[in-house]
Amino acid sequence: FVAKYRTRRRQARERSGEADHHEGMSSDDELTPTEATEFQKSRDNVLEDSRKIFEDVHADFCDIRKILLKFQEWKEKFPDSYCDAYISFCLPKLLNPLIRVQLINWNPLEQNCTELEEMPWFRAIEEFSDAKNISESK
Repeated sequence: FVAKYRTRRRQARERSGEADHHEGMSSDDELTPTEATEFQKSRDNVLEDSRKIFEDVHADFCDIRKILLKFQEWKEKFPDSYCDAYISFCLPKLLNPLIRVQLINWNPLEQNCTELEEMPWFRAIEEFSDAKNISESK
Protein backbone atom coordinates (compact mmCIF):
# COMPACT_ATOMS: atom_id res chain seq x y z
CA PHE A 1 0.00 0.00 0.00
CA VAL A 2 2.71 2.47 1.00
CA ALA A 3 4.76 1.74 -2.12
CA LYS A 4 1.70 2.36 -4.35
CA TYR A 5 0.96 5.60 -2.52
CA ARG A 6 4.54 6.82 -2.91
CA THR A 7 4.55 5.86 -6.60
CA ARG A 8 1.34 7.84 -7.17
CA ARG A 9 2.83 10.89 -5.40
CA ARG A 10 6.04 10.63 -7.42
CA GLN A 11 4.08 10.42 -10.66
CA ALA A 12 1.93 13.40 -9.62
CA ARG A 13 5.10 15.40 -8.88
CA GLU A 14 6.56 14.48 -12.25
CA ARG A 15 3.35 15.54 -14.05
CA SER A 16 3.17 18.85 -12.18
CA GLY A 17 6.88 19.55 -12.74
CA GLU A 18 7.56 20.04 -9.03
CA ALA A 19 11.31 20.68 -8.93
CA ASP A 20 11.92 21.24 -5.23
CA HIS A 21 11.48 17.60 -4.23
CA HIS A 22 14.65 15.66 -3.40
CA GLU A 23 14.54 11.93 -3.98
CA GLY A 24 14.95 9.97 -0.78
CA MET A 25 13.43 12.70 1.36
CA SER A 26 9.98 11.94 2.70
CA SER A 27 7.13 14.21 1.80
CA ASP A 28 5.03 12.53 4.51
CA ASP A 29 6.37 15.09 6.97
CA GLU A 30 5.57 18.12 4.81
CA LEU A 31 2.99 20.42 6.37
CA THR A 32 0.19 22.11 4.53
CA PRO A 33 0.17 25.92 4.80
CA THR A 34 -2.74 25.71 7.24
CA GLU A 35 -0.91 23.19 9.41
CA ALA A 36 2.26 25.30 9.29
CA THR A 37 0.34 28.40 10.39
CA GLU A 38 -1.33 26.51 13.23
CA PHE A 39 2.01 25.05 14.30
CA GLN A 40 3.66 28.48 14.29
CA LYS A 41 0.78 29.98 16.28
CA SER A 42 0.97 27.17 18.83
CA ARG A 43 4.75 27.51 19.04
CA ASP A 44 4.50 31.27 19.58
CA ASN A 45 1.97 30.70 22.39
CA VAL A 46 4.30 28.22 24.11
CA LEU A 47 7.25 30.61 23.83
CA GLU A 48 5.17 33.49 25.21
CA ASP A 49 4.03 31.36 28.13
CA SER A 50 7.61 30.24 28.80
CA ARG A 51 8.71 33.87 29.19
CA LYS A 52 6.17 34.29 31.99
CA ILE A 53 7.24 31.27 34.04
CA PHE A 54 9.86 33.05 36.14
CA GLU A 55 8.24 36.52 36.14
CA ASP A 56 7.58 36.49 39.88
CA VAL A 57 10.87 34.86 40.88
CA HIS A 58 13.67 36.92 42.43
CA ALA A 59 16.57 37.35 39.97
CA ASP A 60 18.96 35.45 42.26
CA PHE A 61 16.86 32.31 41.93
CA CYS A 62 16.16 32.17 38.19
CA ASP A 63 19.73 32.65 36.95
CA ILE A 64 21.78 29.45 36.87
CA ARG A 65 25.08 31.29 37.31
CA LYS A 66 23.81 33.06 40.46
CA ILE A 67 22.41 29.84 41.90
CA LEU A 68 25.69 28.00 41.35
CA LEU A 69 27.59 30.91 42.91
CA LYS A 70 25.51 30.51 46.09
CA PHE A 71 26.34 26.80 46.17
CA GLN A 72 30.03 27.56 45.56
CA GLU A 73 30.02 29.99 48.51
CA TRP A 74 28.31 27.37 50.69
CA LYS A 75 30.89 24.77 49.69
CA GLU A 76 33.78 27.11 50.51
CA LYS A 77 32.37 28.36 53.85
CA PHE A 78 30.83 25.14 55.15
CA PRO A 79 32.39 22.18 53.30
CA ASP A 80 31.18 19.57 55.79
CA SER A 81 27.50 20.51 55.61
CA TYR A 82 27.78 20.92 51.84
CA CYS A 83 29.15 17.40 51.55
CA ASP A 84 26.54 16.01 53.97
CA ALA A 85 23.73 17.54 51.89
CA TYR A 86 24.76 15.56 48.76
CA ILE A 87 24.52 18.69 46.64
CA SER A 88 26.03 17.05 43.58
CA PHE A 89 22.95 14.78 43.48
CA CYS A 90 20.51 17.67 44.04
CA LEU A 91 21.82 20.15 41.47
CA PRO A 92 20.52 18.37 38.35
CA LYS A 93 16.99 18.31 39.76
CA LEU A 94 17.26 21.90 40.94
CA LEU A 95 18.58 23.25 37.62
CA ASN A 96 16.38 21.08 35.39
CA PRO A 97 13.41 23.51 35.15
CA LEU A 98 15.68 26.46 34.43
CA ILE A 99 17.53 24.61 31.68
CA ARG A 100 14.33 23.24 30.14
CA VAL A 101 12.89 26.75 29.82
CA GLN A 102 16.04 27.86 28.02
CA LEU A 103 15.86 24.87 25.67
CA ILE A 104 12.21 25.35 24.67
CA ASN A 105 13.14 27.24 21.51
CA TRP A 106 16.32 25.24 20.79
CA ASN A 107 16.23 23.12 17.65
CA PRO A 108 19.46 21.23 16.90
CA LEU A 109 18.27 20.54 13.34
CA GLU A 110 18.32 24.22 12.34
CA GLN A 111 21.35 25.43 10.44
CA ASN A 112 22.11 28.41 12.68
CA CYS A 113 21.52 26.51 15.89
CA THR A 114 23.60 27.32 18.94
CA GLU A 115 25.60 24.33 20.16
CA LEU A 116 24.83 23.13 23.69
CA GLU A 117 28.42 23.78 24.75
CA GLU A 118 28.04 27.44 23.77
CA MET A 119 24.90 28.11 25.80
CA PRO A 120 25.30 30.28 28.92
CA TRP A 121 23.77 27.70 31.27
CA PHE A 122 26.14 25.00 29.98
CA ARG A 123 29.18 27.23 30.51
CA ALA A 124 28.01 28.14 34.02
CA ILE A 125 27.70 24.47 34.97
CA GLU A 126 31.04 23.71 33.35
CA GLU A 127 32.75 26.51 35.31
CA PHE A 128 31.10 25.30 38.52
CA SER A 129 32.32 21.76 37.81
CA ASP A 130 35.84 23.01 37.14
CA ALA A 131 35.79 25.02 40.39
CA LYS A 132 34.56 21.90 42.18
CA ASN A 133 37.44 19.83 40.77
CA ILE A 134 39.98 22.51 41.71
CA SER A 135 38.73 22.78 45.29
CA GLU A 136 38.60 18.98 45.68
CA SER A 137 42.23 18.71 44.57
CA LYS A 138 43.24 21.21 47.27
